[in-house]
Amino acid sequence: QVQLVESGGGLVQPGGSLRLSCAASRSIFSKYVMGWFRQAPGKQRELVAAISSGGSTNYADSVKGRFTISRDNAKNTLYLQMNSLEPEDTAVYYCNARSTGERYWGQGTQVTVSS
Repeated sequence: QVQLVESGGGLVQPGGSLRLSCAASRSIFSKYVMGWFRQAPGKQRELVAAISSGGSTNYADSVKGRFTISRDNAKNTLYLQMNSLEPEDTAVYYCNARSTGERYWGQGTQVTVSS
């Protein structure tokens, strides 16, 4: 089992920045694909960014150039740096860990972009 705990969400004005963190209960980055997903009201959950065990990253087109996914292996922590935030980025953001036959989710953290 893996527990994932997100933090760092909040209210920010358009154009602002936030950094989300996801603390894993044990060392998993060498074996799991880690990702950030988000779900806005009335919409399906969507992939925002992912990082493979080898360090390759991919991003949704809507966040390319604005968001950066990274990890600190020593701290078992995944990050999502979000810059130039837009109202359309408002959603609950979830951390995800995926491996063959396993998938874990965090509880989510709310991000609201509003003036």
